[in-house]
Amino acid sequence: MLKALFSSLMASPAQTAGKESLAPAGLPLRLNVGCGRNILDGWVNLDIAALPGVDIVADLDNCRESPLPFDDDSFDEFLLSHVIEHIRDPLALMQELHRIARPGARMVLRVPHGASDDAFEDPTHVRQYFHGSFGYFSQPFYWRADYGYRGDWLTGVIRLKVERTRFPDATAAEILVRINRERNVILEMEAELTAVKPARAPDRSLQVPSDIRIAFA
Repeated sequence: MLKALFSSLMASPAQTAGKESLAPAGLPLRLNVGCGRNILDGWVNLDIAALPGVDIVADLDNCRESPLPFDDDSFDEFLLSHVIEHIRDPLALMQELHRIARPGARMVLRVPHGASDDAFEDPTHVRQYFHGSFGYFSQPFYWRADYGYRGDWLTGVIRLKVERTRFPDATAAEILVRINRERNVILEMEAELTAVKPARAPDRSLQVPSDIRIAFA
């Protein structure tokens, strides 16, 4: 059934602007962005390489020049698992995902924490992220200057995954202090974002604090 839906959702770059989604009403569609070999059943699996199980081949680092081949307001859910740290132009990607997101669409984004060796050791990692980075995928964080970004993703829960054995008796507040002072405390960072449509104004007063939680591995 998903295969039949791909043709209805796909559009040429010249057709993407201002088009409504052709997906059947009420049917949630989920996009596994930069899936690599992590092929998920029931998802549209997208990657730059035509690996087995990949449904759509697209260059996520070229969204400014070549939009993703989907209509506006097509998807309800997105997964980016260890993808965005490989992207040189993350704002273009997040703006493009915002375009194809339905209002209120949910995104789960997983990355290595910027204060971990994992963020630097892989030579294909081109950018580091911290728990304060996700706000810059929203509009209210651009109250100082306009850099041309038009996406708007509201960051909700941010989970900082740590080893339980390292912190058997520490409180969440104590662990956060360690995170801000030391390297290699966080094993993985996971953020939940929501597509805000229409986009909010670049107004600092509209910023919403994230819900930062400690998760034990």
